[in-house]
Amino acid sequence: MLETARYEVEKRLLGSLALAGGLAAFAAMMALLAPGLLGEVDMAALAEQLPPTFVETFDLQQMGTMEGFLAIELYQFLWLIGLGAYVAYAAGGAIAGDVETGRIDTLLAAPISRERLLVENFLALLSPILLANAAVFAAVFTATRFVGEPIAIADLVAVHALSVPYFLCCGAFGTLASVTAPERVVAEGVAAAGIVGTFLLETIATSSDLGWLGAVAPMRYYDPTAVLTASEYDRGGAGILLVATAVLLAASAAWFREVDLS
Repeated sequence: MLETARYEVEKRLLGSLALAGGLAAFAAMMALLAPGLLGEVDMAALAEQLPPTFVETFDLQQMGTMEGFLAIELYQFLWLIGLGAYVAYAAGGAIAGDVETGRIDTLLAAPISRERLLVENFLALLSPILLANAAVFAAVFTATRFVGEPIAIADLVAVHALSVPYFLCCGAFGTLASVTAPERVVAEGVAAAGIVGTFLLETIATSSDLGWLGAVAPMRYYDPTAVLTASEYDRGGAGILLVATAVLLAASAAWFREVDLS
């Protein structure tokens, strides 16, 4: 059972470990530098010099605390956009890559359905997702306590736990791109650009009268800044992301089942 998933996890392991280590190092560096930066810069004065819409959109008024600083500098950009785009990109290259190299014929020659192959490739994405979460959690937990500005453990657990449905949704979108795009490079580009594009759409929509447009953006349903600075846990948003993941995977499986791989 799950032989394909295990193989894909092993294939991605070194890359997943490198990714997790890099993110953890950046997180620790930000946490260690934060007290000095916050002590030298008047964040309130800085916010007053910027356009109000810009400050509100990116919650810059929250940067005066350790929680707000890490939420914006780490979780709002590198985490949401960077890791989200990476997960989508990795998913985008999975099926499309096997089709492009002809490996898909060998895989499907075994007693395995197309749907199971797709699902197992998707499950393999849990490797980078969980490793990155564990590494960054440990880095932030340790570094913030080392500098004497610990983040509430419940909030830190929540910001990482609630990120899993978000990244799964990103991976499901990448999976859909992987089975519908004509080439691997197209699938990877569409998958990664889709995450960045929906972030920009959500940012623009939130600051205008077209807020409903941002409903398609997965980051609308996961707000690390609200979790860390206000202890607001959007469990409903996590549920929406899991439903969206299931819908995207179902659509991917339906397309993959009918598409001609020759």
